[in-house]
Amino acid sequence: MKTYTLTALILVSTTIISVSKQEKSKIIAKNATVEKAATGFLFTEGPAIAKDGRVYFTDQPNDRIHIWDQNNKTSLFLEGTGRSNGMYFNAKGQLIACADENNQLVSFNMNKERTLLHEGFNGLHLNAPNDLWITPNQGIYFTDPYYHRKYWSNDHKQVQDTQGVYYLDREGNIIRVIDDYKKPNGIIGTPDGKTLYVADIEAGKIWQYNIQSDGRLTNKTLFAPHGSDGMTIDHQGNIYLTSGKIWVYNPKGKLIETIEVPESPSNVCFGGKKRNTLFITARTSVYTLKMKVHGVD
Repeated sequence: MKTYTLTALILVSTTIISVSKQEKSKIIAKNATVEKAATGFLFTEGPAIAKDGRVYFTDQPNDRIHIWDQNNKTSLFLEGTGRSNGMYFNAKGQLIACADENNQLVSFNMNKERTLLHEGFNGLHLNAPNDLWITPNQGIYFTDPYYHRKYWSNDHKQVQDTQGVYYLDREGNIIRVIDDYKKPNGIIGTPDGKTLYVADIEAGKIWQYNIQSDGRLTNKTLFAPHGSDGMTIDHQGNIYLTSGKIWVYNPKGKLIETIEVPESPSNVCFGGKKRNTLFITARTSVYTLKMKVHGVD
C-alpha cells in the first residue's frame, strides 16, 4: 500500500463562485457562495452523511474513502475499498457501498472492516453497482449500469440482459425492479419510504415511482427532463440533480434553482451537524454551500 498524505487536499476559504440570484433563493442561505473544501483527487463520488454530520466520500480511481467535517477538514478513512462508488449509511452506522471492482454491495464498519452484502443476480455477476438508497425499513435499492473499468480483466463483459435497478431486502432477497432503462445511475427516495426517484442518465430523464410493501415499484411517472449522476433530497422534498450543474426540482417537478459549480458535479448530499451544508463532489475537488433548507436522515 502506498504511503498517502493529505497535503494535496488544499483547503480553500476563498469564495469560488456565486449562486445566481442568491438573494431571492428560497433554499440557499443569504450571501452564501459555493466554496472549495478540498482538492487534489482524481474523481470524487459517493458522498454519504454519518450521524455526527461528517461526510464520507470516495476518490474512486484512487480506491480511497475520505472524510469531510464541518470544520472544513478532510482526512483519509480507508485505502483499498473494492473501488467503492455510491455510498449510504444504514441505521446501524455501517457504510454501505457499491463496490464495482468485483461487482458487489459491501459494508464497512467504523473499524474499517469490509463485509460482503451481495453479489450476482440469477447466477451471473452484476454489471457494476453504481449508486444506492436505503429505505426506512433498511431495504436497499441500487442501480446497476455497465461502465467498463480499466481495472477489470480483458475478458470481463456485461452478462446481465439489461442495465437494471434492484431491491435487496433485509433478509438478503433480491429482485430486479426496473429493466427498461438505457443506463440507470442516480437514485434517491423520500424519508417516508413511499416514493423513489431514479435517473436514466443516458436517456436524460428522471422517473418517479410509488414504492410497494414488497419493494416493487408502480406508477412510473416522468419527473424531470434531465439525467443525473448522483441525487439527494432536502426536508422540503426538493430533489437535487447533478448534470453539468446542480438542478433543484420541487416535489411537483418544477425547477426552482440551478447552482453553478466550478467543476462538473458528480454527486451531492447534505452535511454538517445541522445537515444544512450542501456537500458537492465534483471531479478533482469537493465543494460546499450553506443552505436555508437541510437534509433528511
